[in-house]
Amino acid sequence: MESIASKLIATYLNRGVLLVSCSIMIGCATSEPLYYWGNYEELIYQMYIEPGAADSATQVAKLKEDINKASTAGKPVPPGLHAHLGYMYFLQSDTHAAVLEFEMEKKLFPESAKFVDGLMGRLKK
Repeated sequence: MESIASKLIATYLNRGVLLVSCSIMIGCATSEPLYYWGNYEELIYQMYIEPGAADSATQVAKLKEDINKASTAGKPVPPGLHAHLGYMYFLQSDTHAAVLEFEMEKKLFPESAKFVDGLMGRLKK
């Protein structure tokens, strides 16, 4: 009798471990990214780790290309992309384009309004 009970317990434990393992694997499965990231992360990395590796004109071109590709793919651009593009325009002394990009950042990501308003306030000084 004792061996039957032990076998039943072992069977239930094995099934439990299998069930938990499957649940973990399903929970860790990757899904498609919410945003179209394109070159954005690489540009940020280059800007901070290798200053000068990507000048503002190159970054503007790549970010505009990413925006177009995101639109074609039907995906939104990530938070910060328009603000970064606005900053690149500012570095090129194109204040009008910078403000348009900052406004777009605020429109797409309202939670960034305080930060973006601070950037635009510094532009006016």
